[in-house]
Amino acid sequence: MLCVLLCASTLMSQQIGQNANPEGTSTATFKSTTQLVVEAVTVKDKKGNPIEGLGVKDFTITENGVLQTISFCDHQALPITPGEAPPAPSAPEDINVFYRLGEMHILPEAPGTLRYQDRRLLAMYFDMTAMSPTEQMRALAAAQKFIRTQMTPADLVAIMRYQGSGVDVLQDFTADHNRLLSILETMIVGEGQGYGESTDDASTADTGAAFGQDDSEFNIFNTDRQLAALQTAANMLAQLNEKKSLLYFASGITLNGLDNQAQLHATIDSAIRAGVSFWPIDARGLTAGAPLGDATVGSPGGVGMYSGTSAMAVTADFKQSQDTLYALASDTGGKAFLDNNDLGKGIVQAQRAVTSYYLLGYYTSNTALDGKFRRIKISLNGSLTGDLDYRQGYFAGKQFNKFNATDKERQLEDALMLEDPITELTIAMEIDYFQLNRAEYFVPIVVKIPGRELALAKRGGAEHTLIDFIGEIKDNYGMTVSNVRDKVNIKLSDETAQQLAKRPVEYDTGFTLLPGKYMIKFLARDDETGRIGTYQTNFVIPNLNKEEQRIAISSVVLSSQRVDLKEALYNAVKSKDREEATNPLVVEGQKLIPSVTRVFSKSRDMYIYLQAYEQTAPAAQPLVAFVSFYQAQKKTFETPPIEVTSGMNNRLKTMPLTFNIPLSNLAPGEYQCQVTVLDPTAQRSAYWRAPVMLVP
Repeated sequence: MLCVLLCASTLMSQQIGQNANPEGTSTATFKSTTQLVVEAVTVKDKKGNPIEGLGVKDFTITENGVLQTISFCDHQALPITPGEAPPAPSAPEDINVFYRLGEMHILPEAPGTLRYQDRRLLAMYFDMTAMSPTEQMRALAAAQKFIRTQMTPADLVAIMRYQGSGVDVLQDFTADHNRLLSILETMIVGEGQGYGESTDDASTADTGAAFGQDDSEFNIFNTDRQLAALQTAANMLAQLNEKKSLLYFASGITLNGLDNQAQLHATIDSAIRAGVSFWPIDARGLTAGAPLGDATVGSPGGVGMYSGTSAMAVTADFKQSQDTLYALASDTGGKAFLDNNDLGKGIVQAQRAVTSYYLLGYYTSNTALDGKFRRIKISLNGSLTGDLDYRQGYFAGKQFNKFNATDKERQLEDALMLEDPITELTIAMEIDYFQLNRAEYFVPIVVKIPGRELALAKRGGAEHTLIDFIGEIKDNYGMTVSNVRDKVNIKLSDETAQQLAKRPVEYDTGFTLLPGKYMIKFLARDDETGRIGTYQTNFVIPNLNKEEQRIAISSVVLSSQRVDLKEALYNAVKSKDREEATNPLVVEGQKLIPSVTRVFSKSRDMYIYLQAYEQTAPAAQPLVAFVSFYQAQKKTFETPPIEVTSGMNNRLKTMPLTFNIPLSNLAPGEYQCQVTVLDPTAQRSAYWRAPVMLVP
């Protein structure tokens, strides 16, 4: 259920964050932009040993041929001795098998910060579409062995997975052995099958089937998808300044002539620009296959099986699949691990390759936000000599008005992953819950944004404002359980456009959740200016089935406005009947708009809505309810009690409670609003209290 409308109330919204003068007075504003560029540089002598003890004066950096001033030189100390054993675990393993694996994010670093100082970043990437169940088991076992026996205190490991539909970040970089082992234990062998390569040469099995479309056409797209997913993983890691090693577990990638070369080059280029080195590990290990294939494939047909052409094709296909792994590694600074059954050695090989290096930072002299690629060259000063390995360039930032659709989407995703909130737009939110059945709860969420902070544009002869929304809900374990992504184009008449500066805009949506503790993070962006606002909070959905001492009740919704669904400026629900059936705040085509700020005008009535549940009673019992207002510990107003004798025809025996309270007789000021629900038959009660503000 998605709805955006202009609220009739002119009251100020809750102040979460604001970057402009709320009074709108004229103030001189000076803007200055700088861009910090950070380069990870490995310096080794002729014997391959890292050179230590260098500083800012020992390096020279040029950007597109222009000399840059180095601001800092930070040495990342990652000593590792061959044969070094990791410390013994201080506590026994605590491995859990999760019900399901949720999606996480690689948290970016704020500009100028180094979150992973003196830490080695290893990302384990499992391409489940390119491995058979046996090979998946071998790869997962090797990862578990490394974490148990070879992971050092300097190592941080992330786990990523590709199953054909997209890249999942199952775990951000962490040193928690139990967490990593639990995720690996949960990864079920055999997921994501069905995208494997099939051949169409002399080695192809003769199945006796009728002639069909060439399998190589499908392989072109499958290979591009695998390489594009690998490119996506590299871009995810680009947000970190340190050196990153991506351990790519697969069973080879077979290129189809020149058709996949463009995507291969794009993947390698993205990895180089992101400072990511690929370390492919062939999960097939050392193989000794039969000349015409093993028992898992059918016998080839044609004269090729007699002339040796089929046997040569089998060998050529295998080598071609390894050639791609070799190219990915060599072009990004890694090394492919092939023809070895001990896959753990490939992980250790990548681990020991990342030794001490330097992080050089400078503020570029080219402040143009044009999005163009800038080439970097780093050299040693004076008589110093050594082999330098570093990123060869980067793309400059862009102004928002030059963003394309991909840039805009990435800006929202990056902002969603930031730990620090963005307060360029003011956002207030209300979260409620209503029980649907014994297990599920409907959670309506209302977001309010002051209209004065939104920019208007003239398009098609009418004023309009475009707002992007993105949000996610995570459970107590940090797993994403639900999300929302929406783009709302609000077209305004001349009259409503003038009122926008005085009225807030409300957006509402809803989720279905189980009882538990959750965290919601929600972002809104003005698509005309690029300004973003973030709202993040924790909330709890109680298990009302366990409520035995008191009457089980839902959230209490306070409102001063009911609107017809047809009056909404934006409504994504095509069927009005569908929204009425799922949203308890919609009754007979009228939607109750929650007051997020709980500030009410005396000139308007207050509407109160809640639900009571009598699921343990053999039949629905009559309920009595009333509303009281307190000020300075004294009761100043109380509604006459109402009796509810009938409810919804469901297993919960839901009893809706509605109040319509005139506020004209109450003096302005702050009150405590209390809702009391009584069950005379069972002699139980329920109370709810919250502060409200009345204004003239």
